[in-house]
Amino acid sequence: MYEDQALRYVLSDLREKERNLSESLGAGGAQDYPAYREMCGQIRGLLYAQTLIVDLVRKLERYEDD
Repeated sequence: MYEDQALRYVLSDLREKERNLSESLGAGGAQDYPAYREMCGQIRGLLYAQTLIVDLVRKLERYEDD
């Protein structure tokens, strides 16, 4: 139970960071191409981490149901 809450908190934080980066990127926050690539890489990493956590939560829920 506490694991689910912790994972959901981390997921929420990752989503907020991804949203902020996406908004900054969309508003022209990258000063040059290397900064653009860096921001895109950060967004990609955050999305990957979110996918891992969502999958883990699903597996934990299935495990608890058994």
